[in-house]
Amino acid sequence: MNLSRPILKAITALAFHQPTPIQKACVPVGLLGRDVCACAATGTGKTAAFMLPILERLLYKPRSAQLTRVLVLVPTRELGIQVHSVARQLAQFTSIATCLAVGGLDLKSQEAALRAGPDVLIATPGLSHIEILVLDEADRMLDEYFEEQMKEIIRQCSHSRQTMLFSATLTDQVKDLAAVSLKDPVKIFVNSNTDVAPFLRQEFVRIRANREGDREAVVAALLTRTFQDHVMLFTQTRKQAHRLHILLGLMGLNVGELHGELSQTQRLENLRRFKDEQVDVLVATDVAARGLDINGVKTVINFTMPSTQKHYVHRVGRTARAGRSGRSVSLVGEAERRMLKEVVKTAKSAVKARVLPTEVILKFRDHIQKLEKDVEAVLKLEREERELAASEAKVTRLEGATSDPQRVWFQSQQERKQSRMSKALQDFDQALKGKKKRQQFMKDSKRKDISPEERAQFEIVKAQMFAERAAKRERRPKRARAMVEDPAPPTANQKFRTTCL
Repeated sequence: MNLSRPILKAITALAFHQPTPIQKACVPVGLLGRDVCACAATGTGKTAAFMLPILERLLYKPRSAQLTRVLVLVPTRELGIQVHSVARQLAQFTSIATCLAVGGLDLKSQEAALRAGPDVLIATPGLSHIEILVLDEADRMLDEYFEEQMKEIIRQCSHSRQTMLFSATLTDQVKDLAAVSLKDPVKIFVNSNTDVAPFLRQEFVRIRANREGDREAVVAALLTRTFQDHVMLFTQTRKQAHRLHILLGLMGLNVGELHGELSQTQRLENLRRFKDEQVDVLVATDVAARGLDINGVKTVINFTMPSTQKHYVHRVGRTARAGRSGRSVSLVGEAERRMLKEVVKTAKSAVKARVLPTEVILKFRDHIQKLEKDVEAVLKLEREERELAASEAKVTRLEGATSDPQRVWFQSQQERKQSRMSKALQDFDQALKGKKKRQQFMKDSKRKDISPEERAQFEIVKAQMFAERAAKRERRPKRARAMVEDPAPPTANQKFRTTCL
């Protein structure tokens, strides 16, 4: 690939021997300065695929002023930290400076690093001097209502930039984003949008129609009897993730949690403990389903089936990475049979059914029932701690301490919140088929005496919300795009003149 010696030295230090297919296809095109629209499955080395040509181009063209020339946009803070780490490792033998700017970390130190004008910025601001813009995990950013922010960032960047868009799935939204951000891109497809890892063993546990409340018992049985370490357990909501964290902890399992309800410090600490094998089971929402490269994950368990097949592919993609083997176990109820059929239809190898003895499930259900008072006691204690912390913060403000001003971009905090809420309510109405049903459902979900069946139903409805939104986008009329007309056929005189020349 004709890479410079400092970069080859870094590649050797990282023990990279052969490029992955996406790296083999993207690096030469990126070095030419062409726009790239690349689609490849999760865990295939997309970070190095765009970072290697970026570093090579920066080395070839040293900067003349202290300004940032590369902006990498990522959907989650954890992925931003990971991309920043890879960039620093690849640039360790060069003078190229990299910087990370994400929410939840110390703002003062990030501001100081930004003022120094680093060459590469992994973050979400827009800058007029940007020469290279990378949109990593573009489909996930669009899923999280970031479409308007991304378009604003693209508008603020230099028009003469090189843009590289990477996505594990190529949805219509991603195509629309590519249309407004890329100029005559080279399109690279390494595999289909629905491919799972080749060495992944996919298993499913059937949940009977009248036994939706057995999901927690099934998960507890799986983690206690069969899958006892290096496990990621995915839920649809933060509330269910936190409850399982408490419940499994009371059962004596070594459990951590990762979701948006935690502070950034807590999220990073829990992720580090899982990577360092201090935690056997990590209960997470889809915030951990994208891009995170965690070595040694043996098993992924889905508490409920995710909203779409692409979300399923990303969740199970946390295991069986980089040619290793792994296993996924998904709990499937009657309302999720359609998603199961889609997964089976696209599977390259046989999908297995895992059956748990009824007496085992009943045993764990009884055990969970006995722990309910302890779970409620823990939740009550946490509520009291939060209320105490809020009271102390209020007293501090009353004593005259100045609070940090809210950061405002092209949308105010209130406008952003209203936009997200209106879209979320539309999704609820689609999934529940009516405003009254949604209101009743939300009222029921806030009751303290909610049953296991109702908790499971809430998880399924949350998944249906995302699925309905995706289906609504599919039904939307396709946007007309500008097409370059074919040149008019040459006249007889023109043909003769061309022949003579």
